[in-house]
Order: sequence, then structure tokens, then C-alpha cells
Amino acid sequence: MLTNTQYNPDVLTCLANLSNDEVFTPPQMANQILDLLPAEIWKDKNATFLDPVSKTGIFLREIAKRLMVGLEHEIPDQQKRINHIFTKQIYGLAITELTGLVSRRSVYCSKTANGKYSVCDIFEDIQGNIKFNRIEHSWKKGSCKFCGASKEVHARSEELETHAYEFIHTDSPEEIFNMKFDVIIGNPPYQLNDGGFGRSASPIYQKFVQQAKKMNPHFLAMIIPSRWFGGGKGLDSFREEMLNDDQIRKIVDYSDASECFPGVDIAGGICYFLWEKGSRGPCEIINTHNGIEDKSVRPLNEFKLFVRYSAAVSIIKKVLSVNEPRMNTYVSSRKPFGLSTNIRPMSSGDISLLWNGGTGPYSRQSILTGADMIDRWKVITSKVSYDHAGQPDKNGMRRVLSIVSVLPPETVCTETYLVTGHFDTKFKATNLANYLITKFVRFLIAQISYSQDINKDRFMFVPVQNFDESWTDEKLYKKYGLTKEEITFIESMVRPMELSDE
Repeated sequence: MLTNTQYNPDVLTCLANLSNDEVFTPPQMANQILDLLPAEIWKDKNATFLDPVSKTGIFLREIAKRLMVGLEHEIPDQQKRINHIFTKQIYGLAITELTGLVSRRSVYCSKTANGKYSVCDIFEDIQGNIKFNRIEHSWKKGSCKFCGASKEVHARSEELETHAYEFIHTDSPEEIFNMKFDVIIGNPPYQLNDGGFGRSASPIYQKFVQQAKKMNPHFLAMIIPSRWFGGGKGLDSFREEMLNDDQIRKIVDYSDASECFPGVDIAGGICYFLWEKGSRGPCEIINTHNGIEDKSVRPLNEFKLFVRYSAAVSIIKKVLSVNEPRMNTYVSSRKPFGLSTNIRPMSSGDISLLWNGGTGPYSRQSILTGADMIDRWKVITSKVSYDHAGQPDKNGMRRVLSIVSVLPPETVCTETYLVTGHFDTKFKATNLANYLITKFVRFLIAQISYSQDINKDRFMFVPVQNFDESWTDEKLYKKYGLTKEEITFIESMVRPMELSDE
């Protein structure tokens, strides 16, 4: 009972994910996260564990297996040990009625906790300690006051899932089980459709992290997308909170999410972390790509955004120490000329419009934003990165920018592009364009690019140069005093690039 042979082969390694938003945790990954907890906790019969977002029950099942071994001397009778663990130590909240059934089947070996085949023989109700309660959203001005879900999208009839997750739809999560927990652990849903344009969605995982902290556990561990490092809609306050929380003791980061979730594509990668109440100091950070680990111990709040690779930190510090203006103050915001992506050329006009399908005539009088740039030489780049989901290729390398091009006077562009600078001469514009395609610049942009979006914030580490002169990687490496090791690191991460001919 509850032995390794009972779970071989393990059906939980074979389940298909519900979606990229609600990803099942592989058993191997669950155990890697459980390994972060101190070994002595598995011998503590009073330790309590909560998975507030149970999908398959994998965390609870693996916790039970460890406790069965750890408490063998404390509670020798096997059935008494099982009953104690399942009724007094492990608890779960399923995210749907279906995942509740799956979780109970995984943990209790029965879809009903009090069923004939349940390994625990003292439960009195069918749910046991793995609960699912259908919760409705609390609508206020068209959105849920707890999770921000759109009423238009998520107001549903009783036969459909509401995606109103119980754990975050309450002001007092500790009242769900009327108890405190030593360990809160899980893999929360990542986002919800917010009713915006196209397939717009807003992150939701941060709400589970924040709610878990409110319960004041001794340990908190969750798997979440890594996009919070430097981007994500509505994640600014969460990022600031995480970067300034020195109780986060460890972050394990995968730049390619498929390394821990096979077949799953998550922009910016995936990470899991361990938070320990009262234990403060620098954080141990492990980044993994193609099975190769990069380890460091450093404070999380060195910069306003989190830099994934420890080897990049020294380079960035050298660049910032020169105290030069940075390119994020020069690059345009969205819609540099006030023209959305769907704007097309006119039948006639006195200037040219560049859009994602080519160029055509446009009226100067229709330009109400950025008019001062029309008659200047402009350097543009695409607002969408070259790399899929902002991730490196199989060799760990990125190109970062899709295009870099010089636009002549009397030419404007739609919001498909960003204007990174504008000049009165083609010579200066060309020098900026050549600067942007250096590996040095694209490396600095890549350090805080965790999605396909390229915006002005991605240039916050890129220094402004004197564009009366040309710049090359060799010249930049020398200017900022980079070592051979630092140069090799940059060269290993960024692919060559040439100017585009728009």
C-alpha cells in the first residue's frame, strides 16, 4: 500500500494538460520541489500540508508517500499511519470538480474518500480532505473583485466551469479548513481570458502566491511562469514585492518551459521557488537550459527587473557604472505616430506609411502624434521580438530583434514598429542602427525580455552613445572593460544580425 510498485507505471506521467494555463505537474518535477523542504519535516506527525490548486493530486500523493516512510517508527501500524496522514496532515483544494475526482483517485486510490477501496478507512464524507466547492465570481463593475475576471467572458450557467478558484475568492483563506498550514505548495492556474482584443489574457498566478503568503505558512513553494521577472500584464507590484522579499530562499528557473513540462510552450519559461518564513538573506538562483545549470547566490533586488543569468549581472553593473543616459528614455512608446497596426495606406498622400505589408501613401495632416519626427531620419525596430516567445533556440542563442532599419524623412510607421531614435542626418541614424544590431546591445535587451514584446522598457540597460561615430562590438567591449569570459558569454548567447532593408 502506497509503495513505489503500486504506482508503476505512473498514470500521472501520461495525462494530457487541460491547457497551457492549467498545466499538470509531472511526478519528477513535484518531487524536485518537495526536495527543497527540510528532510526532518517528513518525520513530523504534526506537520500540515496544503495544495490549494490540486489538479492531479501529485503533490499530496508524493507528500503522503514521504510521510509514510518518515513516520514508520512514530506510528508503526500501517493503517493507523495512513489514517493519521490523510486526515490530520494533507489537505487540498481542487480547481474543478473533475480534478477533485482525479486528485482523490491519486491520493486515496478511490474517487470517493469514504469509498470501499479508499486506503483511508475513517473518512465520513466523499471528499475527505480534498475539497471542491463551486464558487461564483463576485462581480463589481463588470469584473470579479477577487480575480479580475471579465463578467462578459466568465459569467456562466451552472453546468459550466466558472474558473472562480476558491482559494483566491475569499478575504480569509484560512477559514476554508479553519486551520493553519506549515507548508503550502502547488502549481496554480497561470492566466484568465480577460475579454480584451484577440486572445488577450491576464496573469492570475500571482494572486495564489499572495494569498498563500497571507496564510503565513512556514514554507511556501509554487511553480509559476518566469514572466514576472521582467514583464507581464499587471505584474509590476507583484514583481516589486517578490524582488524585495528576502525570505525567498531559492528560485529554480527554466528558460525553456518544455524542459520541465514536456510539450508545453510558456512564453518566458517557468520557475519554482521556496519561501521560508523568518529565513532572510540572498537567494540561491539556478537557471537551467538544455540540462546545464547556472548557479549563483545574490539579492533579488539588484535591479528593478530580475536578471535571469548570474553571468550577465557583472556585465550590466559595468555598463551602468558609467552613468550614461539609457535608451529607454529615447525609444518611443507604442504608436510612435499614433497609428494602430490595422491602419493602411491611403489612395494618395504627401508622405509614405510603412505598415507590416509594405509602404504606401499617407496624409501628413492625419499625423497628430510624433509630427516632429516626420522630416527626420528614423531608426525603427519591430515591437515583436524575433525569438519565439522570447526564448533562446536549442543552442541557447537569441537574435532578439526582428528588424532594425533606417526610415528616410517623410516616412511614418504604424505601431508594428518602435522608433528607437531620430536624427537630422542619415549618418547618425545609420550609426544608431548599427549600434542596435551589435551583440552587446541585443544581449542587454535580452536580459529583461521574457516574452515576444519589445517595448521601451527593454532598453533600460542599453546606454546612449555618441552617434557622431560608429560602434562595433569590439569597441563596446573595450569601452566597458569586459573580460574575455564576459565577452565569450555574450557571444555564446546572441546570434549575428544585419540591418533590414525596409
